[in-house]
Amino acid sequence: MDDLLAQRMRVGIGLGWRGCSYFEGLSMNVECYPITVLPHVSQLYRDYLAMGESAADAAVRRWYGAEPFGGSWMHAGVLPVDAGRLADALERQSVEFGAGAAAMANIAKLRAGARAVVTGQQVGLLGGPLLTLLKAATAVARAKQATVATGVEHVPVFWLATEDHDLAEVDQVSLLGKTRVETLRAGLTLDAAVPVGGVAIGPEIEAVLAQAEELLGYAPVCELLRECYAARSGYSPTLGGAFARLMARVFAAQGLIVMDAGGREFHALGAGTLRYAIEHADELDAALLVRTQELVEAGYHAQVLVTAGHSLLFLLDGQTAERAALRRLAEGEWKAAGKTYTTADLLGILEAAPERISPNALLRPVFQDTILPTAAYIGGPAEVAYFAQSAVVYEAVLGRVTAVLPRLSATLVEPAMATVMRRHEVSLPDAMTSAEALALRLGARAMPIEGKRKLAAVGKAMDAELTALTEYMAAMDASLGRSAEVSGSKMRYQMNRLRRMAATFEVQKEASLRKHAEALTLHLFPGGHPQERVLGGVWFLARYGEGLVERMVEAAENICPGHMALEL
Repeated sequence: MDDLLAQRMRVGIGLGWRGCSYFEGLSMNVECYPITVLPHVSQLYRDYLAMGESAADAAVRRWYGAEPFGGSWMHAGVLPVDAGRLADALERQSVEFGAGAAAMANIAKLRAGARAVVTGQQVGLLGGPLLTLLKAATAVARAKQATVATGVEHVPVFWLATEDHDLAEVDQVSLLGKTRVETLRAGLTLDAAVPVGGVAIGPEIEAVLAQAEELLGYAPVCELLRECYAARSGYSPTLGGAFARLMARVFAAQGLIVMDAGGREFHALGAGTLRYAIEHADELDAALLVRTQELVEAGYHAQVLVTAGHSLLFLLDGQTAERAALRRLAEGEWKAAGKTYTTADLLGILEAAPERISPNALLRPVFQDTILPTAAYIGGPAEVAYFAQSAVVYEAVLGRVTAVLPRLSATLVEPAMATVMRRHEVSLPDAMTSAEALALRLGARAMPIEGKRKLAAVGKAMDAELTALTEYMAAMDASLGRSAEVSGSKMRYQMNRLRRMAATFEVQKEASLRKHAEALTLHLFPGGHPQERVLGGVWFLARYGEGLVERMVEAAENICPGHMALEL
């Protein structure tokens, strides 16, 4: 399987992944584009995806080890964990989350020695953005592939980021209205920066659910949202608990294990890593500063700013439960939220109440792999970039680095949008622009053939003549050449303006062109951002039901080393 997978990767990259035979047999139409079709993707992530192909391969390979599309991670060992205590804790929590039989069976497999393919996300309102579903689907797909390839059971685990304290970031979800994106907010407020997972959801959720039901067309998933987010006798929802219930139900058939590690039981299982981060803070800080310098010298930038006195830990205040970053002071002291602690104080807190000490973004995956028998972690672009720094923490604490694999990155293309795209011969990259720019493109394509030929002929002839004239005048005198370049640029600008005017005329003549452009950009590139980062996953669940999850899993199994357009 490894050789076949590697061969498919090489073929796919060489062909640009459009129409590759690798996707034959899928139950849906897909196209795979380079990751560069998405805006604001870091160079580090791009080089990571191209590991084995890029000039930066040596440095990137040193930081990541396993190639993102190879199969070596399936055969690597995993760290020993207390499988019995882990399974006990997961079983109790899964009952609380309403997990199904498949998830319970996977927990039993963990108890018996199975490995975990892990992913995770913040506990966004009503399930958060589409990328949450894409992450979970990728974990399911990779676990299935590894089980088949090795004969060793691998199970998917979804780690809830309940210990984050940025409430504003998760107290929202965006759904599509008829002509715009509607962002729903519950308006939850707190007096202190406490972990968001435990934030209680009160009557304010009713307005959100009512608005969501209207936007989702009162689809069956609306009933599930109410079951998870609305209070009832014997059930008082929290942001973390409601999110967990929703994910457990949506991925019930796939046996996704949903895990909230924010409590005492799981923190006790991971206490060894937290203790190491306290006792060896200076060493870890020094190693991270060196890695940061390596990243900068290689032309990248560090995702997490590391400075002198930085630590990898947060502390919950014993009275207020406020979560504050721990900073190291001189002479072995620490400070958080205006209070000072000794190393002995922190070790005492860890012993008595381990849930009060939590990891930051760089330590979190190491903490995770102290608790779980992780074979691989599924991450998005930012998380993968974190791993270049986290690797030094992994090596120091655990003596190895867990493989990080990219999640499925995809834009879901609904049938109506696919029909419009085919009618106008629009590809996904064409639609990743503004509605105005796309409308002009459609207008240019709708222009009569004769008009297109005349504009093309004039433009080509003018360009050739201007180029020849500029070269001639530059040979006579450098200043004349520069003047000719300026004048030529003005003439070309006017020619392009004429093209735009002709395209605009077609748009004004055919009103459907603008409507189609607005619909395509709204659905595929809402607000100038990738769909997967903006639109809530429940929008698509409402329209395409439970079968959508299996389709995403199927798409994730057919690896695209970039961004996929997935026609529903």
